[in-house]
Amino acid sequence: METEIILVTEENLDEVVQKATKLLKNGELVGMPTETVYGLAANAFDKDAVKKIYKAKGRPADNPVIVHISDFVMLRDIAEVNEIALELAKEFWPGPLTLVLNKKPSISDEITCSLPTVAVRMPSNYISHAVISAADVPLAAPSANLSGKPSSTTAKHVFDDFFGKIPLILDGGPSELGIESTVVSVVGEKPVLLRPGMITLEMLATIAPDIQLSNSIFEELESGKPVESPGIKYKHYSPNAEVILVKGSLEGFIRHLKTLTHGNICAMCFDTEQEKIPIPSISYGDINDHFSQGRRLFSALRMVDKLGSSKVYVRVTEDEGDYLAIYNRLLRAASFKVIEVE
Repeated sequence: METEIILVTEENLDEVVQKATKLLKNGELVGMPTETVYGLAANAFDKDAVKKIYKAKGRPADNPVIVHISDFVMLRDIAEVNEIALELAKEFWPGPLTLVLNKKPSISDEITCSLPTVAVRMPSNYISHAVISAADVPLAAPSANLSGKPSSTTAKHVFDDFFGKIPLILDGGPSELGIESTVVSVVGEKPVLLRPGMITLEMLATIAPDIQLSNSIFEELESGKPVESPGIKYKHYSPNAEVILVKGSLEGFIRHLKTLTHGNICAMCFDTEQEKIPIPSISYGDINDHFSQGRRLFSALRMVDKLGSSKVYVRVTEDEGDYLAIYNRLLRAASFKVIEVE
């Protein structure tokens, strides 16, 4: 299969959307941008097309995918909508928030991995929104990366992972946010934050003051426990190199690096810190700007493999507030390996 990349502009949008929707209606997969990361999209009502997503990504069969919609009519067609879900959706949609809701029969077990719930969001990216609207069906669209590897934040990343596996990639430029959506379950007595994102706990609490944090944000899911949301069970976002987090001060990070045998290793740090690092290093953003960290995180993790490193030591700071979403992605990339330094 040949894989075509089309740079999308306002001038060719209608033509490109028509081409993408024709493929989707014929059961094919399309790589498309969203404001979070690039997605690998299929018609959510086509079981065989959804199965192609799992095959192309090498995705575990018990890891559900997020369904993307363009309006509230689509939402009511696929999920049971309660009051708190509606309040959160009205406040944060379109945008990087995924809601876990009780599903309706229109959603197949291929999407939810036989769970009674479905994860849904309404993207704000104008290209993905146009494709969903034109297709007139919800689209199943997990991140467009090989399972377990860093998510794609450019069309080139998608091409690198899926060349010859999918027919079309829509190039909408670098992802605006760069990390996946915030995921909130609204099926229990209280809302639960399952995966942090750029819509933070503090922002959610303005609408849902009783929202709780899931333990899955900070620790590995218990063996045999069902997956409530995409992105919380398996090792994710990881390059081929082993990822090890080093939590603490810059001085402590440098001291720890100096104790290592300087073989095939590298470091990830923040802007302005690279010149102080005693081994090859990659910056993943401004220490005071979680938006810059989000936009650069997955590109930095992909760069680790281009350096050919066998291990990467990543400087991390706190595990709360605006940095929580970044910390969570790195924690999963490292399979929860954290070294604490002074």
